[in-house]
Amino acid sequence: MNRRQFTQYSALFLIAGNVPLMAHALSLNELSNKDATAGLKLALDKGASAAVALLGAQDGFLGNDRVRIPLPGYLNDAAGLLRTLGQGRQVDELLTAMNRGAEAAVPKAKALLTRAVQAMTVDDAKGILAGGQTAVTDFFASKTRSGLGVEFLPIVTQATSKLGLAEKYNQVAGRGAELGLVKKEDANIQQYVTTKALDGLYWMIGEEEKKIRQNPVGYGSALLTKVFGAL
Repeated sequence: MNRRQFTQYSALFLIAGNVPLMAHALSLNELSNKDATAGLKLALDKGASAAVALLGAQDGFLGNDRVRIPLPGYLNDAAGLLRTLGQGRQVDELLTAMNRGAEAAVPKAKALLTRAVQAMTVDDAKGILAGGQTAVTDFFASKTRSGLGVEFLPIVTQATSKLGLAEKYNQVAGRGAELGLVKKEDANIQQYVTTKALDGLYWMIGEEEKKIRQNPVGYGSALLTKVFGAL
């Protein structure tokens, strides 16, 4: 092969090698508003569905060390002593009821998360895509947390209200909160569990979002690949 032929073949090789790259790499600015918003809707749906499915099942909270809800405040510190005093069963019942309440409440989240995405603006979409690894999750937490708290609380209350240890804790912790000895958010078991359930939900959605951002191709969606591949 002479020098001229080599140069021609080399040029063809380089051009051919660059075709996939040129076709693949849209920048964030080149994404259409429609694609950006649709990509986020799809990411939310996948993240929310995965989180609700995992946490809304039996042992979704209780069997997961990352989101299991511990006993609140000083009650958690005193659990060992209570067990030695013969109250181990009550401690276990309360711990189980707290986490079962969270598991029962989580399915309520899907509808509100889905409605929230419908109010997303184009600027929201672009800002979220340019944000951090959990920007989608943070956005939806800001839009849905208070509403979900209202829906979760009655379910959690039903799961824990019949337990004497929960009522005793609320009475003592309530007085402790008035004296500044117990955090206000920890002074009521039902409110505490509701808060922790929401924390677990958004954490789980965040984990799914990270996976989508890191490997959009793995989800088998051309839209996710196009949108998150532009980041």
